[in-house]
Amino acid sequence: QVQLVESGGGLGQPGGSLRLSCAASGFTFSTYVMSWYRQAPGKERELVASISRTGDIINYANSVKGRFTISRDNAKNTVSLQMNSLKPEDTAVYYCKATLLMVYWGQGTQVTVSS
Repeated sequence: QVQLVESGGGLGQPGGSLRLSCAASGFTFSTYVMSWYRQAPGKERELVASISRTGDIINYANSVKGRFTISRDNAKNTVSLQMNSLKPEDTAVYYCKATLLMVYWGQGTQVTVSS
């Protein structure tokens, strides 16, 4: 049974940090491209960051470049998103996604940035 379980969301302060994690099971994690997406209320889901199977190719949305860092641990089947210098506009539900021939999504974790 494929599972992607996100954790680490919650309330963050503007200028502060949060770290999201996604634990994967039920598929060969190391062969999948992993991504983080987010969806704010009333907006479409958007790509935040992606990382290749070996971690050598990483892409970020312009809106998070220089503030967020995506990483993966193929030994632990996890992908993480370190979010620094948080802004109120980072408020959204954040989703973990695995892509190869199949596409798998996590259930999402809420991130709220507010003082």
